[in-house]
Amino acid sequence: MTAHPAPPPGLPTTAGELRSHGYPPRSVRTEVRQNLLTALRCGGELWDGMVGFDRTVLPQLERALLAGHDVVLLGERGQGKTRLLRSLTELLDEWTPVIEGAELDEHPLQPITPVSLRRARELGDDLPVQWRHREDRYVEKLATPDTAVGDLIGDVDPVKVAEGRSLGDPETIHFGLVPRAHRGIVTLNELPDLAERIQVALLNVMEERDIQVRGYSLRLPLDVLLVATANPEDYTNRGRIITPLKDRFGAEIRTHYPTDLDDEIALVRQEAELEAEVGDHLVEVLARFVAHLRESSSVDQRSGVSARFAIAAAETVSAAAIHRAAITGEDPAVARPIDLDAVAPVLRGKLEFEAGEEGREDEVLGYLLRRSIADTARHHLAGLDLQSLADVVAEGHPVATGEGIPAPEVLGALPEVPVLHEVAERLDVRPDDPPGHIASAVELALESLYLTRKLGKDVDQERSVYG
Repeated sequence: MTAHPAPPPGLPTTAGELRSHGYPPRSVRTEVRQNLLTALRCGGELWDGMVGFDRTVLPQLERALLAGHDVVLLGERGQGKTRLLRSLTELLDEWTPVIEGAELDEHPLQPITPVSLRRARELGDDLPVQWRHREDRYVEKLATPDTAVGDLIGDVDPVKVAEGRSLGDPETIHFGLVPRAHRGIVTLNELPDLAERIQVALLNVMEERDIQVRGYSLRLPLDVLLVATANPEDYTNRGRIITPLKDRFGAEIRTHYPTDLDDEIALVRQEAELEAEVGDHLVEVLARFVAHLRESSSVDQRSGVSARFAIAAAETVSAAAIHRAAITGEDPAVARPIDLDAVAPVLRGKLEFEAGEEGREDEVLGYLLRRSIADTARHHLAGLDLQSLADVVAEGHPVATGEGIPAPEVLGALPEVPVLHEVAERLDVRPDDPPGHIASAVELALESLYLTRKLGKDVDQERSVYG
């Protein structure tokens, strides 16, 4: 758990001081709205790390928050829904006053539970105040079929009953997750997985803003912003959001995968943990690969191709380069196009294929990966005449590459070919870069010649030979 900073000195410590310093109660929706408006006026960065949503999802979400609506984000897996909702904490005040020792985060000038109301009457202006950090006002729950009403709303606490309180005493209630998020934000991930009878328990929370526990006539004016995520297919497959609950969400916002190649590349660069050096042209190949997978009729698009696939693919390419460096002693470890071959076998299980594609998974992945390499080579090397490189290789200078072949050996197989300097320049590789970077550019040119049928390639388990 991340340690929060200590509250700044000089903040009020009692209800009386709080009142005199001017901290009137305000709802969480008002707080979010005012902080959002302030951020928009200042032009600050609101949604750190969100890529590709600038003109679509984010404006819709901002309008929903300004309207004070509960929100459900609807989209396939791996589209950043949870990350986006977690960033809502930045729209809360960094520190907010609560009644010290209270079970819920009640405002000292606006208590709502029987216990806090009694303490406020007894102590008056001396009611103690403590300060809660905004990260503590965000609650997240993965909705699972075994979730009970007591988990979300609350139940009778047998320990309190055993201590002598009567069953009719409201103070015997043990509050669930939603009441404990009073004056905060509650996120329910995968909402359709929540049993329908449990969803019913949220109706009062979202409309009347109160709770009912086992017939108690306890009415708490809860102040929560409820946000949720769902997969579109969940409405008809694993479960659904019941109609009355859907009606209570003020906004339903569709998320999406990156629609722009540069956004996909930026997302991979932002999220992937790459120990080896992976060139931009290789990340571009992976971004194109994922885009082709999302358009393929062989892949189940209802399941989607998560952004995590592209991230994991880049990390797999990096790992392949590190593995080769450990074997060959290269330093630094630099990824080359041959490392792309590691992607499909490792990550095939992250994809769902259509029913008629059994047994053809490797064929589909191999074809789309080759297509992605060809598209990337065409994008960067368009206009270059690589025939001189093809002639040199065909006339007795075959080039071998593979897991056990270091970059200097790849480069040493070729004589001086002027066009390779242009290839390197197109791929932003400088003459003084490590051999791995130059070899990576050379391999992309060779693979382009192979894919355009100007060179042959012999492949076995240990290496590939262009000739």
